[in-house]
Amino acid sequence: MSDLTLLTATFVCAVCGMAWLALAMKPHWAQVQSAKPHTAAVARRLRVAGVVALLLSLAASLGADHPSMAVLVWVMTLSVSAVIVAMALAYWPKCLIWLSWLPDGSDKPTGLIGGGTVWSSGRMTRPRSSFQSGSTHG
Repeated sequence: MSDLTLLTATFVCAVCGMAWLALAMKPHWAQVQSAKPHTAAVARRLRVAGVVALLLSLAASLGADHPSMAVLVWVMTLSVSAVIVAMALAYWPKCLIWLSWLPDGSDKPTGLIGGGTVWSSGRMTRPRSSFQSGSTHG
C-alpha cells in the first residue's frame, strides 16, 4: 500500500475514533442524536469502536513510516482530529449523525440510529421530530 493511502487511513480512522469517543458522552450524544436514548450499552459500543479506530489509526501510521516518525505523525493526527470533532460538535453537530450508527443487537436493521429510516411494524418509516412547533419564548 502506498504511504498516501496509509496516511489517509490514519486520518480517517483518527477522526472516526475521536468522534465515537465524543459520542460516548451523554451531552455530545444529545447534540447529535436526540431521538435515541443514550444507554450504557450504546456508550460502551461507542467507546470500543473509538478505541479500535484509534488503534487502527496507529497501525496505519506505523505502516507508512518508521516508528519514531509514525508516532509523531499519529499524535499530530490525533490532535487535529480532536479539533475537527470539537468544531463539528460546536457548529454543526448533525454532521456526525452518520457515525452514530451501531448495531443494537436486534434482528431488524436500524439504519442510522434515529437519523435515517427505522423499522416500524414491518415497514420503513421516518422518525418523528422531537421538536414542538411554535415558540415558547416569553
